[in-house]
Amino acid sequence: MFYDQGLYNVRCEWGIQGVSKVTLRCDAVVIVDVLSFSTCVEIAVSQGALVYPHMKREQSAEAYAESLGAVVASRSRKFDAGVYSLAPSSLVNIPAGTKLVLPSPNGSMLSMLTGQTPTFAACLRNARAVAEAAAQLGTRIAVIPAGERWEDSSLRPSLEDWLGAGAVVHHLPGTKSPEAMAAEALYLRYQDELAVVIEACSSGRELIDQGFAEDVALAAALNVSTTVPRLIQNAYQQNTSQQETA
Repeated sequence: MFYDQGLYNVRCEWGIQGVSKVTLRCDAVVIVDVLSFSTCVEIAVSQGALVYPHMKREQSAEAYAESLGAVVASRSRKFDAGVYSLAPSSLVNIPAGTKLVLPSPNGSMLSMLTGQTPTFAACLRNARAVAEAAAQLGTRIAVIPAGERWEDSSLRPSLEDWLGAGAVVHHLPGTKSPEAMAAEALYLRYQDELAVVIEACSSGRELIDQGFAEDVALAAALNVSTTVPRLIQNAYQQNTSQQETA
């Protein structure tokens, strides 16, 4: 009971354990995976695509995509024209109506663990818009920074997701847990220099060194989008007033 942050409207906790502990009896949950799952989802959904998270060990992404009539994003980032991947830049021209299966060990995994709780994907690009949409469903909101993985698959809390979570928390009303306030404080400290900080942090430097500076720049843009991806019938799609049940 101590770890559910249930005394507060706005809760914030990392990763898989965060989903299991703080989303109970919440009105909505927000998954934040800035580099790059949530940024990919925001960009693809803004173009009218449907994004299906995938992390099912019992069924390959290819088989799952075939069952949906969908295409599979590459698990690695690619420069090749026409290849969709976890590089946000690969999705900026995705055609409307495309069904995209997006494998991800972090954002996809968490998206598939939220059960019947209305679930949104947020990044820095749409933090305000997602917060406002989630708040329409109630006052109890769980914000889950996904984090990255170390070589042994353990959670690596990542600065970019902590900043993204703080950006969402900042636009949510109600009482905030100390964990949520800490994320918000970090965001407020760096909100005017997000691009510089994300380029300089470990995750950003890794991607830039691999040649993906454009993806880092796309992910560091703050509140440039009003797209609100909501998980509906296993796919992230634009939230609308007509789609009120997950």
